[in-house]
Amino acid sequence: MKDIQKEFLDNRDLTKDMWRMFRVLSDFTDAFEELEDIPPAISIFGSAREKPGSFYYEKATEISKKLSEKGFAILTGGGPGIMEAANKGAKISIGLNIELPHEQHINPYVKIPLKFRYFFTRKVTFLKYSVGTVMMPGGFGTLDELSEVLVLIQTKKMSKIPVVFFGSEFYKPLLKFFDTMLEYGYIDEGDKKLFIVTDDVDEAVEYINKNAFHPKIKHS
Repeated sequence: MKDIQKEFLDNRDLTKDMWRMFRVLSDFTDAFEELEDIPPAISIFGSAREKPGSFYYEKATEISKKLSEKGFAILTGGGPGIMEAANKGAKISIGLNIELPHEQHINPYVKIPLKFRYFFTRKVTFLKYSVGTVMMPGGFGTLDELSEVLVLIQTKKMSKIPVVFFGSEFYKPLLKFFDTMLEYGYIDEGDKKLFIVTDDVDEAVEYINKNAFHPKIKHS
């Protein structure tokens, strides 16, 4: 652990920083070359700890399948749990994988795998190719992605894309916290309209299909 911490914090070495820059460029170059010709994609995030047969695992597969039928590619982190479920339901199934000490291995349903060295290059790639996103229940990683996309839309650093929180009971405490932010004046009322919350697969799919415009897809 000390070696990992030292490597992470060792940011005052110009030679190492130069090599880091090349590795960052390598992450982006590989991703941009591989994903240049994919259809517009929907990112699906959620816990790596969900198991086949669980409620949210099966719902993720169903959402993915129905979005695929609308012509969208499906982007996930490529690992187990919700990511596996979403890749399982996809026709064009992409996994943006990153090596972690536990949980994160490429699931067998990924057809287009990419491996990243850095979380931030991976997140940029998710948002570059996503015209919508579904946030299934998850842990810190899902919360990280959720916050990232809301901040970028809120600050107009990226175009507004449809964002779905799937699982009203799971997200109830977070929505309450958003209300607290609003009471303190830290967000605006309009910020709560950057996403929808639902437990209905068809509502989630229809919301994304209606709002995730792309000229290559004819919405039904």
